[in-house]
Amino acid sequence: MSTVIEQPVEARLVAAAPRMPSIPATLHYDRCDPFAVRMTFPAPATLEGVEVCWTFSRDLLSTGLHEPEGHGDVRVRPYGYDRTVLEFHAPEGTAVVHVRTGELRRFLEATNDLVPTGLEHLQLDLDHDLAELMRDAY
Repeated sequence: MSTVIEQPVEARLVAAAPRMPSIPATLHYDRCDPFAVRMTFPAPATLEGVEVCWTFSRDLLSTGLHEPEGHGDVRVRPYGYDRTVLEFHAPEGTAVVHVRTGELRRFLEATNDLVPTGLEHLQLDLDHDLAELMRDAY
């Protein structure tokens, strides 16, 4: 069984222009980092012209499907019947995208099949991680 899930999604960038351009993005989940998800935007879709990856908690994404969630760099909230808004805040500005809620639900269901919510801690090898930190300290 794979330890990584990747799912392409279509994000609609909310901009001042009346037409919201569609941009590809990819959601990632790795059993080795069981509390986190990543959302990656390809270089052509970013202001800097380089791939941008945002990492945030799986719980933030899950809760944000039902109610506004997040107070930091990433915020998620429902929008209408079938959309979810993700806001990405950086010093350079804020990017706001809409993603179909069904796509996010399918992704979260796949992550939950891999690592059930509430059992993420069982994926961690704290002894190994502590040994790595101690090794790097010397």
